[in-house]
Parts: sequence; structure tokens; C-alpha cells
Amino acid sequence: MLAPGLVAEPLRVVSQTVGTDELLMAVAAPEQIAALSHIARDPSFSAVAAAALAYPSIDRGDAETILKYRPDIVLVADYSRGELVAQLERAGVEIMSFARYASLEDAFANLRRLATRLGPSAETRAEGVIADVQARARRLRERLAGATPVKVIAPSTYGVIGGAGTTFQDLCDFAAAENLAATLGGLEGHAPIPREQMLTWPVEKVVVAGEDAASALAPFLRLPPYQFMAAVREARVALIDSYMLSSVTHHRIEGYERLARELHPERFLED
Repeated sequence: MLAPGLVAEPLRVVSQTVGTDELLMAVAAPEQIAALSHIARDPSFSAVAAAALAYPSIDRGDAETILKYRPDIVLVADYSRGELVAQLERAGVEIMSFARYASLEDAFANLRRLATRLGPSAETRAEGVIADVQARARRLRERLAGATPVKVIAPSTYGVIGGAGTTFQDLCDFAAAENLAATLGGLEGHAPIPREQMLTWPVEKVVVAGEDAASALAPFLRLPPYQFMAAVREARVALIDSYMLSSVTHHRIEGYERLARELHPERFLED
């Protein structure tokens, strides 16, 4: 118990992944943020890249670097290196690990869990974020009501494609899109590309990420089987920001809205 007149020092929190960076910045007071992952500043992966510049960045992901920020809590994900987590625990640091991020409801649960640990003000901020995202999702559903889903794929240069149970499927579910990798390909997760089968899919648009459609599409103009697909050759593209394809937090709402506008522009003419 604190002596009369003394004020408790704020918890010092270090985030080790871009997903936990976004959670932390949404609910924490600035003085609670000791450091963020280096990826927080990369707009290709982070929805908070500009705001993250105001905070220290972990330039190396080892325990020594993290500990120099004197954290009370380190935020990690289930894919963080087990050795790193073990080293931090041995140093007496509290670890909060996040493992569920497949859906918007998972994102809300993560916000609330972190906010509960950080205190009443954080809980208030979390509920405000959640209410805002819920309202935006509701307005988007109303705007897309009755829209015919656009048949899409999200091509990849890594030899896999996103099927059911991926962040891309989540985008499709909210943006009135049919992910052909899931519906026709029957694929789960990020699965190997069914090269011959894909050429029979009636792809209406390819969802690609980048600053402009031409540069985003360029790698696929030389890569089989995409180079043989009419939607690729004819540049039928839905362009979104890179971080939107992999968002595991409440910022996925931005991807829902952007993809919906790309696929159903007629529903947004009044804006």
C-alpha cells in the first residue's frame, strides 16, 4: 500500500508484435507505453505507423533489448519465439500472450483483456473503440445489404493462397465478396495454390495491396498461374493497403470499408 501523498508509477508496457502494438496504442495512456515493436512504424504491416513514431522502438527482438526498457509487462503473441518468452519470464517480467485474432470479436476480446490489466481509464478507452467499430460495421452491413458478392481471390507470390479461416476470408465476409479459394477451391488457411484448378475459377477481381494498382499487380503478370488469368491480364483489381490484408486487431474495420468501396463503388456514390 502506498504511503499518503505518493502516486503509483504507471505500468510500463513493451509490445513485441505489430498486433499487440495496435492493441496497446488503442487503450493505453501514453506514459504506459515503454516501447513498441519495430514493425509498428512500417505502414506495410501497421495501421498505426505514423502515431508509433512518438514511442521508442525495439530495434532488436532479443530479451536484452526488451529489458532495457524496464517493462512491467511484455505483450507477445502465440507465434512469438518460445525462447524469448522464457527468458523474459525468468527475468521476472509479466507476459501477456495473445492467441485468438481470427475475427472482429476476437479483437474486441483482446482489447478488453489488455484494458482490464491496464486500469479503468484503459477500459473506458477500449469500450469507446469497440463501440465505434461496431457502429461502423453495422453501417457497412446496411449499405451492402442485398449486394451480390463479387468473386475474388487474393494472389500471393509465396506459393500459397488464403482460404477459409484467414484474415482475407474475414475481409470478404464483411465486404460482400466471395473468396473463391474457399468456396470453389475448398481451401482452409493459407494453402498451396491449386494451379490448374484456379484457371477455371470465374474471378471477377483480384485483391492486391500497394500504393497503386499497376505496381501491385506487376509481380503477377509474370507469375503462373496468375499470368494466365483474365482478371489479372485485364487488371480487374481491388486495391487495398498492405496492412489490411493481415490485420489481426480492430483496425480490420478499415480493410472491410476499403474493400467494400473497391468492390461495390455504386453503394458509396453519395459519399
